[in-house]
Amino acid sequence: MTTDFLLSLWYDTPAAAWEAALPVGNGRLGAMIFGGVDEERIALNEDTLWSGLAKDTTNPGARAVLPEVRRLLFAGEYTAANELCKQMQGPYSQSYLPLGDMRLRFGGTADGRPRTADNGPQTASGYRRALDLDSALATVDYTQDGVAFRREAFVSFPDQVLVVHLIADRPGDLNFSVGLDSPLQHTVRAEGGGLVLACKVPVHVDPPYHSGPEPIRYGAGMRAEAHLRLTTDGGRVEATPDGEIRVSGADSVTLFLAAATSFNGYDKHPGSEGVEPSSRILPVLEAALARPYAELRARHVRDHRSLFRRVALDLGVTDAASQPTDERIARFQTQDDPHLVALLFQYGRYLLIASSRPGSQPANLQGIWNPHLQPPWSSNYTLNINAEMNYWPAEVTNLAECHEPLLHYVQETSVTGAVIAAANYGCRGWTAHHNGDLWRHAAPVGNFGGGNPQWAMWPLGGAWLCQHLWEHFAYGGDGAWLRSQAFPVMRGAAQFCLDWLVEGPDGWLVTAPGTSPENTFTTPDGQTAAVSVGPTGDMAMIRDLFTNCLEAGAVLGVADEAQAEIAAALPRLLPMRIGRLGQLQEWSEDWDDPENHHRHASHLFGLHPGRQISRRRTPELWHAARRSLELRGDEATGWSLGWKTLFWARFEDGDHSLRMIRLLLRPVAPGAKMSATGGGVYPNLFDAHPPFQIDGNFGVTAGIAEMLLQSHAGELHLLPSLPSAWAAGSVTGLRARGGFVVDIAWEEGKLREAVIRAGRNGVCRVRAGANVSIRSDGVLIATTNEEGVAFFNSQPGSSYLLSG
Repeated sequence: MTTDFLLSLWYDTPAAAWEAALPVGNGRLGAMIFGGVDEERIALNEDTLWSGLAKDTTNPGARAVLPEVRRLLFAGEYTAANELCKQMQGPYSQSYLPLGDMRLRFGGTADGRPRTADNGPQTASGYRRALDLDSALATVDYTQDGVAFRREAFVSFPDQVLVVHLIADRPGDLNFSVGLDSPLQHTVRAEGGGLVLACKVPVHVDPPYHSGPEPIRYGAGMRAEAHLRLTTDGGRVEATPDGEIRVSGADSVTLFLAAATSFNGYDKHPGSEGVEPSSRILPVLEAALARPYAELRARHVRDHRSLFRRVALDLGVTDAASQPTDERIARFQTQDDPHLVALLFQYGRYLLIASSRPGSQPANLQGIWNPHLQPPWSSNYTLNINAEMNYWPAEVTNLAECHEPLLHYVQETSVTGAVIAAANYGCRGWTAHHNGDLWRHAAPVGNFGGGNPQWAMWPLGGAWLCQHLWEHFAYGGDGAWLRSQAFPVMRGAAQFCLDWLVEGPDGWLVTAPGTSPENTFTTPDGQTAAVSVGPTGDMAMIRDLFTNCLEAGAVLGVADEAQAEIAAALPRLLPMRIGRLGQLQEWSEDWDDPENHHRHASHLFGLHPGRQISRRRTPELWHAARRSLELRGDEATGWSLGWKTLFWARFEDGDHSLRMIRLLLRPVAPGAKMSATGGGVYPNLFDAHPPFQIDGNFGVTAGIAEMLLQSHAGELHLLPSLPSAWAAGSVTGLRARGGFVVDIAWEEGKLREAVIRAGRNGVCRVRAGANVSIRSDGVLIATTNEEGVAFFNSQPGSSYLLSG
């Protein structure tokens, strides 16, 4: 069996739907390759192409309503408080939008005559389209009329262009037209031997769940352009009357597309203060045109592999791996195909590289790939888990550079969030709510009263986002960055939480109002509501933030009044509680419904992504959290299955984690109706909520890494959640908190060998199974005890060999 397909998604038919097309990107430009024979569609996106503009999103009236909301909550009048919270809402966030399509129409003859019944093409044979994750190249191959045709497409990060290279193995047999169009208001003109697509971007787009009388509104807003150029080897190039470019009789053709918008910062008007898109496009395009195709391709592949090849995962290969990817998905539940799980893991890493690079915007709800003018949930930054989940694999799977766009987003949102904190709530620091966007929207959404508080009334987005700042330091150890960039933002979020907290009747500090994102409760007296006092998720996020701020202060030697205020509040936070069913309560009261199988499980934040609940430090809470997840059940949306994979990994139950992965690998048909259950994957392995959300791809990649290596509990735990089905395998290049890089190999379900490479000085505590020897430069320095634990002093640049 050949193995050239092992890091590829491949298919023997063109994509019939967007969810079957193959994604390429460089963090800023995204494209979906359909692979048609008679017509190729390449759907285009640019990461700053959002509706809207910088504007005031405050609601000063919220501050006046807040005291009455709190009075109602402490009086137990939850439904009344729920209704009153609607007066605390602001406008909806804006939407991430498509740029348009490049369409290639094949056929005709070398002398430019159109195809007819006599000279039309024969049916293509030997068809194959593929996405090679290792090189980030999308290819299409087929034979037609006795000629072998090949197309290669990629989006280069070094050169910032989409490149499509077309070749035929018979000279003079490339004949096609190429055009650009867009669902936005647009024009197309011939210029410089190519085409220019110029678009107006709406100043407002309603979310699809709230469409007003004018859901898409244009005005003096953002502008966007895409410029297409081409080079040919032989043949003739001419403009057509219908606004396309016709290529006839060529041996090979290379298409170059560059795109940009007038966006000039989250706080600048994209019209009156915007940048001319062509001023960004033309220098990039001219530089790319000056390079031969082979050089462009080599630069792209070298750049991509510098990130992608840091981690390798081997779970074994069976004959199933030779099947087309859509067939493997369809048969996964009934055939042995562990490699599909490894492919899914690496696909998540590929997608993060393709959608989030230094200088780009963060990956949104659909990464950077979206074809809709009113995309699901606005394709925005959903901050009550989804945006954060996008970046869970960044540090552990050795893609820290790809984390940078989110970290920068947090810093910018702390500015807009400070305005909301002061105007809406009279609080210090900064806050963020359920949704964010290009304009760093930080206000509660809902159109000033039209939204449901179960998702709108949640001001803990800043606290959750700040966990990423701390995690970036925990893995990388950059103290200068922590001091200058992260710590001030973390403390700003903590200041907001200090002011947001109130003392409850029993003396504990609580949030009021608080929600467990998107869930509701029913009280014994029959009230059903979302807002309450001190839900567990709120308290866990604040506890996490306060703990991280105090640890950061200790690292930096900061011991001022602000730190003292955080330290005084931390032990007064309402603790987690265990309810009547043995579960970790979702609410401060024991209202949990055992029949509630909601996709969100925010009360388990302390288990993951937090570190407050662990098997050995807090066994009672750990068991209660497990009981909560058992009650929640396995069935869920795609992204929730990714989170549950991580939960079960933290429970050290690899077989149950693998069960979640199996559910996630269920086939979902493109166009499937929106559902709160029945998550899976589309033919192109995109996560299906349904509809498409990319967070599930990132969540399951992080989950697979967590099954093999954990470092949240103050130790390196090797193979903590290994499924019985993965009896033998290996992983290389995973990162751990403390600055370690770890390679692991196992046989018969047990550690065979591991290498730990240290990046910092310190004591390394490792849990690897009993009687494991640890050597440095061939010298035995430690052996694990009967609990499987050992300690040793690590030195930066040193490697340590563990043998089972």
